[in-house]
Amino acid sequence: MVSSESVPFSKSGGLADVVGALSTALASLGEDVRVLLPLYGSGESSSFTELPVTLELPLLGGEEQVTFSETILNKVTYYFLRHPYFTARKGIYGDTSFTPYSDNLRRFALLNKAALALCKALDWTPDVIHCHDWTTGFVPYLLSTEQDPFFAKTRSMMTIHNLAYQGEFSRLELLCTDIMPDQRMFIGENATKRTNMLKTGLEFADVLTTVSPTYAKEIQTQEFGCNLDGLLSKRTDNLSGIINGIDYDEWNPETDPFLSHHFSATDLSGKTITKAELQQEFSLEVDESIPLFAMISRLAEQKGFVELLEGNPCALELMLAEQRMQMIIVGTGDHALEKKLVEIGRNHPNLSVNILFSNRAAHLLEAGADFFLMPSRYEPCGLNQLYSLRYGTLPVARRTGGLADSIIDLDENPEEGTGILFERMSGHGILEAVERALAWYGKGQKSMHEIRTRCMQWDSTWQRSAHSYLALYESSIRGNYVCV
Repeated sequence: MVSSESVPFSKSGGLADVVGALSTALASLGEDVRVLLPLYGSGESSSFTELPVTLELPLLGGEEQVTFSETILNKVTYYFLRHPYFTARKGIYGDTSFTPYSDNLRRFALLNKAALALCKALDWTPDVIHCHDWTTGFVPYLLSTEQDPFFAKTRSMMTIHNLAYQGEFSRLELLCTDIMPDQRMFIGENATKRTNMLKTGLEFADVLTTVSPTYAKEIQTQEFGCNLDGLLSKRTDNLSGIINGIDYDEWNPETDPFLSHHFSATDLSGKTITKAELQQEFSLEVDESIPLFAMISRLAEQKGFVELLEGNPCALELMLAEQRMQMIIVGTGDHALEKKLVEIGRNHPNLSVNILFSNRAAHLLEAGADFFLMPSRYEPCGLNQLYSLRYGTLPVARRTGGLADSIIDLDENPEEGTGILFERMSGHGILEAVERALAWYGKGQKSMHEIRTRCMQWDSTWQRSAHSYLALYESSIRGNYVCV
């Protein structure tokens, strides 16, 4: 694995969770898994072992000296690239999420070069180098141009976690990396032509994957393709979607340390108590019979907040005013959206708006709510719907990406349904979906209990995902690619 981040060492988002969890799951199946990460200034490295490896890598027309540290966790070997580009800075991509470092192309080009050079230095030939997102996009290209027979049988896999982030830089800046240019590394024409790290990986990797089967299809369309739909359509025979899993140790209603009352699929009494505690803590009327909705989200356009809040009155105001329901919203993000939500919260006693990032609140809401609302415009995989299923909380979501792959609509399939899916991305579409959820709640506790039990039996383990990745690794090694 080559990645810019992985739990528990560095994290800015879901990518880190995937790399750490997938590596652990593969190692538990007996695979020799090694992960290369940068060592950032914010990382704790006192327990790491120094590797007796010092490399000189070409960059900026000269040589950059890099060293490495090592640790083993859950049978996975982690290597850490040491260089001032990373160790002298606290951030992963920038000091904040809004201010990326100006030399990110050079920083991550160095990581990509180090991946191949370290394998040689360790005399360890991988069967597959699995690259994650744009920061590792040069690895498949460097591997394809590698003349050393050391890598003759090594294959490359490129996983797209979110196609919207592609690593675009000035075309001329590629000269600073000392990487021989190829026209397939660029996007755009003439004056608009730019270096694109993700596109490079998608052009040259042997196997392409993304984080859900539906998202794999969506990104081949103009609507979701982010200007790479043509390339992805051309490579459709090499593109698969494998939905992520979740950490069953961290997200477990029977042992969750954030819960004062635990529960299981066979005994849901703890969920009822947690709901009452939630209502009290978030200043809502304590009443088991009132359906409680939750949203834990980045407050952004992608997550459906524009549609939820547009109009006067908006969809959120309408549902709160016209339906017997409660809602708790937890998150941070766009200041205009934050302001609008807080304003609506002041006028509706059945809405609790909390502008904060809290892991404790996330666990409590997943455990105590009746429904979890996810009206995303697009969602490559999504994790909250998987957490919700694990805790018997019915997801109400737009039919897109991983949401479509992990939720079975109750109205379409009452016997196997686990939530509500809606098609129309609008305030009215969200409102209708909430009304459908409330109709199911109105069928009574016996019906809800059956659905919750069904939700909690859904398989969201990383073992399932790991077996799918293994099938792809093996087929690529054989040169006999099989879609999964």
